[in-house]
Amino acid sequence: MAGVSSNASPKAMAMTISLSDAGKRFNREWIFRHITYTFDSGNSYAIIGPNGSGKSTLLQVISGSMYFNEGSVQYAVGSRQLAVDNRQLAIGNQESSTSGLSSAIKHPSSIPAESIYKHVSYCAPYLEVVEEMTFKEFLEFHSGFKPLLKEVTIDSIIATVGLEAAANKQIRYYSSGMKQRVKLAQCIFSDTSIVLLDEPCTNLDTTGIDLYHRLIDTYCKNRLVLVSSNDEVEYRFCREKLMISNYK
Repeated sequence: MAGVSSNASPKAMAMTISLSDAGKRFNREWIFRHITYTFDSGNSYAIIGPNGSGKSTLLQVISGSMYFNEGSVQYAVGSRQLAVDNRQLAIGNQESSTSGLSSAIKHPSSIPAESIYKHVSYCAPYLEVVEEMTFKEFLEFHSGFKPLLKEVTIDSIIATVGLEAAANKQIRYYSSGMKQRVKLAQCIFSDTSIVLLDEPCTNLDTTGIDLYHRLIDTYCKNRLVLVSSNDEVEYRFCREKLMISNYK
């Protein structure tokens, strides 16, 4: 497996995410409520708690892929602030109306989804890759939507994650551990200020876990990193921890 350059960490745009009294429910059940918290660039945060406690849901809310039901979130990108206020989204409507940015009723202070997404990269077990493509084709396809870090090439990414021998094989023939390396690659090597990782070591063996930590150490030092997990091996580098069960 190719080595990782020690000076490859990108200079990400300064980013701050501020949650104010944020809450999310499904039907009548609140997953979490009253979260007020600030996440800053150059720092790493672990969202921890038992299975089913709402860790993944909070990460999806922060990413902008899911609306919460009360409170607000503000994204400060450099000197520009983008505010999303989700209170009073759809009076009388059920949860199905608030499950996505495209279908929700827009609050006057809401922003287009793409204004958030271009700053965010995401890795999670429930996010699929295009398995009919080869790894090389998938990275080329993905980079058309979200540019890769300037200091890497597609070939160097493939080498760094140790998949040169399978670069031209369709992803559907990959093992589960190899597919997880693909997911980590498309997330960490995207040129974004925010890196969101939900159970990032799923299906990885010891070698894969070591690779994960090298990628974090090399490419994420100046970025805002959030890890959702209940396994300390996945978030041992995180400086701060948010216990989701404190917000029930």
